[in-house]
Amino acid sequence: MDGTLLDGESRVSGRSAEIISDLSRQGALITVATARTPATVVPLLAQTFTTPPAIVMTGSALWSRTENRFISVAHLTAEERRAIDETMKACGLRPFVYIQESESHMRVYHRALKLSRVEERFVDERRNLPLKNFALMTPAPADRPAMLYYAMDDMERITRAAEQLRRVTDATVSCYPDIFNEGIGNLELMARNVSKASAALRLKESLGAERLVVFGDNLNDLPMFKVADVAVAVGNAMPEVKAAADEVIGRNTEDAVALYLMHNA
Repeated sequence: MDGTLLDGESRVSGRSAEIISDLSRQGALITVATARTPATVVPLLAQTFTTPPAIVMTGSALWSRTENRFISVAHLTAEERRAIDETMKACGLRPFVYIQESESHMRVYHRALKLSRVEERFVDERRNLPLKNFALMTPAPADRPAMLYYAMDDMERITRAAEQLRRVTDATVSCYPDIFNEGIGNLELMARNVSKASAALRLKESLGAERLVVFGDNLNDLPMFKVADVAVAVGNAMPEVKAAADEVIGRNTEDAVALYLMHNA
């Protein structure tokens, strides 16, 4: 969503919402695949009608917009969590741990006594959301199902940590630049074999869709590009993403995704 469907103010523009809603009502199967959780996806898509489940948390879960609940969730194993905890601590990283509380709610734990500047901004933008709340300065309970570990820090440190984590765990490791904070990297740890790509393929099969067209801008979209029938990069995408795309269209600030769908659906 960010950098692809969302505009320069991190919203779905009225024009994009109208185009996508009209196409969806005509039978087009349009959804989002995002690193975001339902807590922010739901309000962002409030004015946009779509029918398929949303792929959220980089493929860790599917979210039913009609039922307002998770319909498929992949949890990290206890062994994966132990390896992640030990390696994150050794790398000096303080992850946010996403714990599923119910079929529609999650709690995010962060045990550090003080947040960094980017962490504070991250939390402030997500406080008091109906589908998610934070438990700061609190270790994540080991007996509750964890969906995601997420850390943000200097890109070099994040990259080193990702390399170490790939050596010690079978969990899925996703590492990519933060488009909102220069020099900052995002690190995600999810259950084994989780990705936007695997979730998109499952959704394609369950919906009986004939082809899969995907859009992206960042490195975490590349696995999805590999399995798509058509991979489309927006004009503001990273060079590696443009190089992997079948087509390059306009920028996210130009309603490029919605306009492409209107002319190619």
